[in-house]
Amino acid sequence: MRLASTALFTALCVAAGAAQAADPSVALAPQINAADFAQFDKTLSSDEFGGRKPGTAAEPRTIDWLVEQYKRMGLQPGNHGSWFQTVPANSIQLLNTDVTLNISAGGKTSQFANHDDMVVQTLQAKANVDLKNSPIVFLGFGADAPQWHWNDYKDIDVKGKTVIVLVNDPGFATLDPKLFNGRAMTYYGRWTYKFAEAALKGAAACFIVHTSDAAAGYPFRVLQNSNSGPQLSLPSSVDPSPRLPVAGWLTRAAAERLFAAAGQNFDELEKAAAKPGFKPLPLQATASVSLKNKIGHIESHNVLAMVKGSSKPDEAVIYTAHWDHLGTDPSLKGHKVYGGAIDNGTGLTMLLEIADAFAHQKTPPPRSVLFFMPTLEESGLLGSQYYASKPVFALDKTAADIAVDALPIIGRAHDMTVIGKGQSQLEDMLADVLKSQGRVISPETTPENGFYFRSDHFNFAKAGVPAMLASSGLDLLNGGHEAGQKGATEYTAHHYHTPNDVFDPNWDYSGILEDTQALYELGQKLSQDNVWPKWYPDSPFAAKREADPPK
Repeated sequence: MRLASTALFTALCVAAGAAQAADPSVALAPQINAADFAQFDKTLSSDEFGGRKPGTAAEPRTIDWLVEQYKRMGLQPGNHGSWFQTVPANSIQLLNTDVTLNISAGGKTSQFANHDDMVVQTLQAKANVDLKNSPIVFLGFGADAPQWHWNDYKDIDVKGKTVIVLVNDPGFATLDPKLFNGRAMTYYGRWTYKFAEAALKGAAACFIVHTSDAAAGYPFRVLQNSNSGPQLSLPSSVDPSPRLPVAGWLTRAAAERLFAAAGQNFDELEKAAAKPGFKPLPLQATASVSLKNKIGHIESHNVLAMVKGSSKPDEAVIYTAHWDHLGTDPSLKGHKVYGGAIDNGTGLTMLLEIADAFAHQKTPPPRSVLFFMPTLEESGLLGSQYYASKPVFALDKTAADIAVDALPIIGRAHDMTVIGKGQSQLEDMLADVLKSQGRVISPETTPENGFYFRSDHFNFAKAGVPAMLASSGLDLLNGGHEAGQKGATEYTAHHYHTPNDVFDPNWDYSGILEDTQALYELGQKLSQDNVWPKWYPDSPFAAKREADPPK
């Protein structure tokens, strides 16, 4: 069942479309058109595709349909004659979903219920995980960040202990522009980093406190939805990194109650943790939890299609958009399918449109153009992580990765958004394309959400390949920033990772089609011989590319 607030979003789109109907739009390739875009997204997000959950019956239906489209357009298989790259994964399903986290302090035991007070899982493929009387340490933000002269792990041994950390990083907490990146989240604020670092340091458990929707970038409801059903991960044979026996999130209210039971004031410690020189605080409390899991193993699939280069076929430009979503939840009342029309039906559709345009160019691109649709993005960017470890095109022969994910469809804009703006020369190239459209680049309006670390391009960036996450602009021709931000905020609040992310026949495609054209033209530039965009010198990803430069 869609929420009543959907009417606001629809009204915004219809009004924008009506006001802009008379405005001239940029020239589009014939293959980039509203009818195709609408039909692609409507099909992919329909109940027939079951929410595109990897490892379910929805997977072959989704990926076979995508391949059918690429075949019809005239593309070639992108993986040495195959349309697919097999990605092995462990499936971990929590059986005792009514599990409680038991905190012992001051001779008393407090219980915290799964789903309501917390969400919890194991990151290890083990049927039984028993955490008993593990000493608890409040570890601030759980960051070991040498470049910021910050180490929450300094002078403390957390082996076998339960660490509690805050979401995001000190820069956001204080809004001090000199602390980390100020309001903009760094990778140290991302939950994946916090779990990985705690595991590396030997912790038995790590719980992240969801201090606020703004700090996390989404409501606690998103965590509840995302942690329902089996959780997927790459096997240790592919990713040998240490993994936590117990990993989870606490609501702010639960954290306040837990700290109070240990004789501490959470609010005061939260403020102290954001100041340089904060020292971890062992709480006079222990944690116990027992997880019963069903362990399975699946094979999911990345989808790869390409237009083969005419003169440099072993060099590539990559477009990326994940095909997977959250599946179907029979326990829900009303609509049970997570259709993912925006996340990431829009990105998938954009890649199909761009692929069709490349396939029908009169002159083939000199370099190969790979259309990469990874699986298991919703499980932690696993499909792209697998590709980065076993690339089809050598990474030192990959010019760039252009990624799109969950694009707002809210009409024409004066701008396009570059998530994590300030990383590479890809931005300069896109700016030139947008200039011909009379538009400009804008940074994202919510850098504290850390979107740069939340999509598949990030695995290319970590491997040194210049990677850009592009999105539609929010400075609308009709209504400006206020209208655009209202539409984006409404989506996050009421649709993101819910069954309400459904196709809307009233959407205005004029803006997203211009964005599609812009990214197509950017790819055309990148597909030319000897075009090797560089990271900006102060980008944290520059050193990797410099150590393994294009050959």
